[in-house]
Amino acid sequence: MTDATNTTPVSNRKTALTDDIRAHFSGNGPIVDKAKGFAKARPWTSAAFVGIAALAVLNGLRGVRA
Repeated sequence: MTDATNTTPVSNRKTALTDDIRAHFSGNGPIVDKAKGFAKARPWTSAAFVGIAALAVLNGLRGVRA
C-alpha cells in the first residue's frame, strides 16, 4: 500500500530552477526580501536574469528618438 499523504513532487534537473523560484517567491512578504533570498541561493541565475532585463531595457530605449 502506498502512502498518499506525501504529495510533494520529486524534483529532477529540469524542474529544479522552477522549484527554487516557487519556493523563494511564494507566500506573503516583501518582494525585495524574496529576491535577495533567491539571489543568495542562485547567484549565477540571478545575474543572468539581471542581464536579460538590462538588455530588454536597452533595446526598448534604442528605439526612442528625442
